[in-house]
Amino acid sequence: MRNLEEKQAKLIIQKTNKNDIQQILGPPSTKSTFDSDIWIYIEREITNERLIKLGKEKLLTNNVLILEINTQGQLMNKQFYDMNDMNEIKLSSLKTENKYGKKSFVYDFLSSMRQKINDPLGKRKKP
Repeated sequence: MRNLEEKQAKLIIQKTNKNDIQQILGPPSTKSTFDSDIWIYIEREITNERLIKLGKEKLLTNNVLILEINTQGQLMNKQFYDMNDMNEIKLSSLKTENKYGKKSFVYDFLSSMRQKINDPLGKRKKP
């Protein structure tokens, strides 16, 4: 789907119906049905960069259009998101450390459970 931003401007809330939407935009990328129909259109364009950058992919456009359609088939709400609206996810750099050592009760318990799983009858030679 090309020019999603331009095409979505033709959609008028409470005037446009399902047939008009499909004529303008085509079939949706995905549909969801709850109290009302939600149609989602996704436009994404990627290109390969030059050989100097080892052919990395570069995102040119990333547009998402969310349409809410009522039970009568009329457009009730529309939301358009482009690359600038997308939030960048920041991951925590903190690391989790285990709180038990080799001499703790938890370590001893888990070791004995592992030993019982590996040798349930106790016939294996001990190292």
